[in-house]
Amino acid sequence: MNHGGRLPASGPRGAGSEGPLPADGQSRVRFREFEWEILPPQPALAAHEQMALEEVLLLQVIAGERPPTLRFWEWAEPALVLGSHQVLANEVDTDTAGRLGFTICRRLSGGGTMLVEPGRSITYTLVAPDTLVRGLSFVDSYALLDAWVVDCLLSLGVPAGYRPINDIVSPEGKIGGAAQARRRQTVLHHTAIAYDLDPQVVPRLIRIGRERVSEKGVRSAAKRVSPLGRWTDLSRDEVVSRLLAWFARLTTTRPVRLEPETLERARTLAREKYATPGWIDRLR
Repeated sequence: MNHGGRLPASGPRGAGSEGPLPADGQSRVRFREFEWEILPPQPALAAHEQMALEEVLLLQVIAGERPPTLRFWEWAEPALVLGSHQVLANEVDTDTAGRLGFTICRRLSGGGTMLVEPGRSITYTLVAPDTLVRGLSFVDSYALLDAWVVDCLLSLGVPAGYRPINDIVSPEGKIGGAAQARRRQTVLHHTAIAYDLDPQVVPRLIRIGRERVSEKGVRSAAKRVSPLGRWTDLSRDEVVSRLLAWFARLTTTRPVRLEPETLERARTLAREKYATPGWIDRLR
């Protein structure tokens, strides 16, 4: 993998940062190449429908049916979301997940397992032509696509920073993590931020540090989590509103509602693919 092409840093990196962020001017220039549709938090969707909607939006942008899009998710249920290349038996304590009411699902992007909960997680997706990250290494593309969030959090007094490859961090640990999928000259980048989290429940649900069941698959990394609510008096919804406003400062945006036909397409895809055992447990 080529790790060259790093953009220059601009100003302080943030209290928790371990690597340079792209220059703010570079981020603005790149985002302003496009006009963005904004899908603000919609009525909450089931976890498998969320996974399917990601694929539907990606296919729509590829086909030219939808412009570059920023979407904020609204979760209807607690979930454990496997990366595309992970083995379920390696990553999740399925018995505990069932007892605690967590749905297990698999996304189309790579990376490790993420834990999300209604009202306690902030999740967003960017989908755009990959010219948005042209000339950047895979590692640096993550920094570019989350730099605006780090900047916004810093403006709110959160001591946020960035840790390559894909973590938004504070001095006390990981605030959020990102993953990507790329198809046909289009990039999908999504990030899950823990606004509130019981740190004791994570090792009960995710098998970090436990013995492998299968030799296949990517393992989740052991990282200390630092929920965003630890650093701000703003509610989760207020943080989402600030993030939306901050993105609107970067580029031309147009808020839209999710079309019924797009939602129905996602629900069909969830039934046929994302909610099936063949997808969820596809690696062994």
